[in-house]
Amino acid sequence: MKSFDFSGKNVLIRVDFNVPQDENLNITDNTRIKAALPTIMKVVEGGGKAVLMSHLGRPKGERVAKLTLSSLVDEVSALTGTKVHFAEDCIGDKAAEAIAAASNGEIVLLENLRYYNEETSGDREFAASLAELGDIYLNDAFGTAHRAHASTAIIAEFFDEENKGFGSLMNGEVESISKALGSDKASTVAIIGGAKVSSKIGVITNMVENVGTVVIGGGMGFTFVKAMGGSVGTSLVEDDKLDLANELIAKAKEFGCNLMIPVDTLITKDFADSPAERVCPIGEIPEGYMGLDNGPESITKVEAVLADAKTIIWNGPMGVFEFENYAGGTKRVAEAIAKSTANGAFSLIGGGDSVAAINKFGFADKVSYISTGGGAMLEFLEGKELPGVAALS
Repeated sequence: MKSFDFSGKNVLIRVDFNVPQDENLNITDNTRIKAALPTIMKVVEGGGKAVLMSHLGRPKGERVAKLTLSSLVDEVSALTGTKVHFAEDCIGDKAAEAIAAASNGEIVLLENLRYYNEETSGDREFAASLAELGDIYLNDAFGTAHRAHASTAIIAEFFDEENKGFGSLMNGEVESISKALGSDKASTVAIIGGAKVSSKIGVITNMVENVGTVVIGGGMGFTFVKAMGGSVGTSLVEDDKLDLANELIAKAKEFGCNLMIPVDTLITKDFADSPAERVCPIGEIPEGYMGLDNGPESITKVEAVLADAKTIIWNGPMGVFEFENYAGGTKRVAEAIAKSTANGAFSLIGGGDSVAAINKFGFADKVSYISTGGGAMLEFLEGKELPGVAALS
């Protein structure tokens, strides 16, 4: 993006403004809009028209009133300090007229891309109609980079090499994740937490093959423990993934990866934010009890490997960190990552829960990079090619 001359140009920017709103369409979290500001302001300050296109929700080809992007105009204008024109369509005459009415250095926000099914189906004609609106195309929506949608992958075909590229956010995501994945194997630690093994199969598999240590945390740990013959009480377990867990354990040995499975847990009878009854060896949980957070011995072991790590990848919490009584394991891991980062390690945090945790515990400014794309980051970590990245690479 830095090499472009935006003066007098219509610059189509694919942003991810799929922001949460309340019942009155007030934005409850503007993080995604803020993340796109460097790219938008670079275009505006460079004398171009920033033509923003995004989806919002899942209207599935229908004009759903509560999913109109017009509700974002005031927020975008306030954050940029710039006049924002709204186009009642994202293609055709209405879009073209709104762009023509804007002055250089101003912003045009197009209507919801997903009012058209052609967006999600990756329709070439729809992509061509979008492309007609701009002289330059920038993709700054990493959160949708794993989808081969018209505005994220297909549209790039209609721009010459010198007129298309990554926005600032997209570039930072690709560089940071690529850096983490390309680091020295032995000194790289991947912490994979969360509730279910099934949602992280690809990531765990790829990490086991490519990093020195993989830490298993959260609810998925119980599936591994049960697969090894342990008793887990009423803890969350995917019984249909026990064979898979054993396969992953065997694969870790094959690739010389230190697969760290929790050894203790905080147990309680009910899924509630009440104090834990006690710390229990993770394979000896009594019937009627469940584990809701990794225990102190497990976390101490994680802290030890993080202290020596040169690269850290974190996706998923160690327990039910939303409950104050079961936030300790996740908080201690966040602290250890921050400490290791201060000592020179490169730390990459991604996934909704991990990002929420790092923010909750106040360590957001003490890690190297926080990814904005949950699904996209997971697929990147799995080693998959992301269509939105491949289209511009």
